[in-house]
This record gives sequence, C-alpha cells and structure tokens, in this order.
Amino acid sequence: MIRQLIRTLLPERQRIALLMMKLRLRSLTLRGKGVTCNCCGRSFRKFLPYGNIPRANALCPWCHSLERTRVLMIFLERETRVFEPGTRILHFAPEAPILRRIKRSARPGDYVAADLNPALGEAVIDMTRIPLPDASFDYLLCSHVLGHIPHEARAIDEMYRVLKTGGQALVMTDMDLNNPQTLEDQSVTTPAERLARYGERDLVRLHGRDFATRLSRPGITIEEIDYARQLTPEERQIMSTGNGERELIFRCTRIQP
Repeated sequence: MIRQLIRTLLPERQRIALLMMKLRLRSLTLRGKGVTCNCCGRSFRKFLPYGNIPRANALCPWCHSLERTRVLMIFLERETRVFEPGTRILHFAPEAPILRRIKRSARPGDYVAADLNPALGEAVIDMTRIPLPDASFDYLLCSHVLGHIPHEARAIDEMYRVLKTGGQALVMTDMDLNNPQTLEDQSVTTPAERLARYGERDLVRLHGRDFATRLSRPGITIEEIDYARQLTPEERQIMSTGNGERELIFRCTRIQP
C-alpha cells in the first residue's frame, strides 16, 4: 500500500531519487573490501542481489551499476575514445554512472543522453525515428534496449544512419547463449507472459546466438567481444562481471559512408 501511495504521489524522477537514497543507506550495512565498483570507486563486503531470478553480487548499492555496467565502463575506458573531449556520443537508456562520467569530459552539445522516458534521459528520442542528421556521432551506446523495441530492424537501421564513417555502435542485450535463434513470439503480449517466456516483463524478444546476424548490415562490421574474459581473474572477481549472458559487447563499426 505504501509503495502504491508513493507511486501515485511522487513523479518518477523523485521515486528514483528516493530509491537511490534507500540503497545508499543500505550500503552502510555492507562495509567491507569483498568487491569494488569501478563505476563509483566504492568497496563493499558484497554487492546486492538483483533480477527476477536474483543474481548474487549484481547491484552496486551506491551507484546502481550492474555487472554489465561495470564491464561496459572498463571497456569504454580501455578500448574507446568515449571519454576524450570532442568525441560525439549518442547514448540510449543511459546508465547513470556512465552518463555522469561522460559528462565530466564531453563538450557542450557533444553528448546526447536519450530515452523514451523523460525521467531516464535528457532528450526524449524514439530509437526507431532518431531526429538527428546522418553521420552525426563517433559512438552510439545501446545497452539492453533492442530487446524492448517492437520494430528492432528499424531501430538498427537508424542506429547506423547517425554513425559517422569509422564510428562505432556498442550494443549489449539479454541473451540465451544456449539458443541459436532469437526467441520472439508476437502472440506473447502481457507482462506475465513475457516474464515467463523471456525473463522480463517488458521484453518483446530474448536474443539468441544469431544476434550478430540480426545486427548485420552492408558497410558494417560486427565483433562479438566477451570483454570480461580479457580481464584478470582478480578483476572479474572484485568487480563481479557476470556470466556473459548480459555482458557481451557487440562492436558495430561503420566502414562505408
């Protein structure tokens, strides 16, 4: 009843801020050195469980990073120019710690944090109809978005349209690594059905091993990168980098105008 009252009375941005405050207070009970979040730099005895089927050591109680966020952050630091001034970046469904880090280095106008939900992004943009010019960005970040978009192919086309030649789209998604084909059934429409079929209430598909093929277009190269495997065992353990089902990075490079 209290949750419903809060949902009714408070705007979504305030509800998110309230949740963050609650988790930060909870972090006081997790003091220790068992794990360290590379997104906020804080250490804890352990991370919090997270997910419909709870994953141990998943959620940072301070900055809300998940396993995939921490893998993406260290990849961006070591393998890209995302944090260099002058780099143009379009970021869909921006993760708060990555958004804050990019904004520290980005010049005004070079970084666009986009979401359909105005409480979660700074610009309201439909990924299937991006209202921005062709060849505008050096990088496009899209983590765990495409599984939620009914018209996925249209979103992928738009993603590549706004990339400069040589630009990269860095894409992550929920995957069933044991399934060669993406699971997608248009008769599955209710949140309960989607939860049972895909594992989340708002997914419209669960990607399989064919995800790279679904991303493929003429003039685009696709690399599947299990970046956690390029870290040391100590780094994987201290950052808790997941099992690969959510953390694979697909680097999609536009090689032709």
